[in-house]
Amino acid sequence: MGVNGMGVIFRAGFGLAVGGVSLALLLAAGNILVDAWGDRVGSSAAKKQPRERAYSVNVGTLEAATLAPVITAYGHLVSGRTLELRAAVPGQLVSLSENFRDGGLVETGEELFSIDPAKLASTVALAETDLAEAEAGRAEAQSALELARLEADASEEQFDLRKQAADRQTGLRARGVATEADVEAAVLARAAAEQTLLNRRQVVAGDEARLAQAEITLRRREIALEEARRALKDATLRAPFAGVVSEVSAVEGGLASANEQLGVLVDPSRIEVAFRVTNTQFSRLLNDSGALRKAEIEVLIQRGRGVTTLPARLDRAGAERDEGQIGRLVYASLIDPDPNVVQPGDFVTVQIPERPLENVARVPATAVTTDGRLLLIGENNRLEELQATMLRHQGDSVILGDVPFGRSYVTERALQLGPGIQVAPVAAPAPAEAGAAPESTEAAAAPETAPAAGPDMIALDDARRAAIVAFIEASEQMKPEKRAEWLEQLAHPEVPRETVEKFEAKMAEGQ
Repeated sequence: MGVNGMGVIFRAGFGLAVGGVSLALLLAAGNILVDAWGDRVGSSAAKKQPRERAYSVNVGTLEAATLAPVITAYGHLVSGRTLELRAAVPGQLVSLSENFRDGGLVETGEELFSIDPAKLASTVALAETDLAEAEAGRAEAQSALELARLEADASEEQFDLRKQAADRQTGLRARGVATEADVEAAVLARAAAEQTLLNRRQVVAGDEARLAQAEITLRRREIALEEARRALKDATLRAPFAGVVSEVSAVEGGLASANEQLGVLVDPSRIEVAFRVTNTQFSRLLNDSGALRKAEIEVLIQRGRGVTTLPARLDRAGAERDEGQIGRLVYASLIDPDPNVVQPGDFVTVQIPERPLENVARVPATAVTTDGRLLLIGENNRLEELQATMLRHQGDSVILGDVPFGRSYVTERALQLGPGIQVAPVAAPAPAEAGAAPESTEAAAAPETAPAAGPDMIALDDARRAAIVAFIEASEQMKPEKRAEWLEQLAHPEVPRETVEKFEAKMAEGQ
């Protein structure tokens, strides 16, 4: 091999050595890069690992209390004493009282209207004449009866004498003193006297019958006179009690027919409240014997932006259920109502206290679900869920039973809250006492969220309003806060049309 061959071999070996060293260096550099990348990834993963978040929640304490739930219902005022003013006799209206008009105030005994008495006075005079004639007829019949009785008595004496004479003649004939002709004449005379006595007695019986008929006629004439005098008296109508006149249709000089209604008299001192409650609410108004409790209630009447509260007392319940109506109709009597404040037809809100519930807790409606689940603060501030017994809905609060008193609970539930979630409790401000009086009547009456004012508002009658309220209270899927909002809207005289149509559509679907 030459020098050139050795050089080639040397260069080839040197190239292989350099390539091996380069490969080793590349592998070492790759390992270093891999280790560096792994450390970076591990450090980044460690940095991105999240820590548990604690949500801030308002909490309250479950406190045992004895509470009297309040039933809220809606109704209207009605008159407990109303009199229809009708014409007792037909005729022309000749006089009307100045107060006999719509809204007129009348006193007890005040003359309201009078019908022309001329014809009625003539009827009374004729009845008096007929009565005098009947009295004369009875006197005549009585005199004839007395004379007939005297004649009958005389005929009876004659018969006794004729009988004695016949008996005497019979005795004389037996002794041979009198003849047969004398006896026969005496017997004939006795028979004639007996016949006369019978005739007189028959006359007496006839006269007694005529006297009885005269007395009957006299009684008829007396009744006719009483009727005529009563009709004359009824021609003038006087107020039997003090009140307010309404629905007047009488016109002075007009003709009134018998029993025609000319107006209505309302007693403002006897005003009642008619309102409707559900069957469940009605059962809570009964006592242990099943009768309606005579409990005192409050009636709220809205006057502009203010509210007037009047005391009342439960009186009675409707005798039968009206067709197409929900629940029961209940009546309450206002205690000493002021006629200047109330009048029949006013829409009112009624608040009825129930019998007290013992060992219960009052919580905000936002703290519980529709089925009564409540979130409690557990160990390490982790939430626990409790199934409580929902007893009553009271506006924006709920009365619960079967709860652990003294435990803290979440006053406002949220979607991110649930069992096992860690929270940071924040003490809520102390709520106002249930029996505390509002600062002012106007402030107490103002709702937290007034219904939207606008042109599309409608006024509901009591039956329609009560049906929607009953449907809302019976709904188990509705959230307590939404239920309170809808009931607040329905508490006003005018309600958004959209709200009414929405619930009536749901009620129709349920049927």
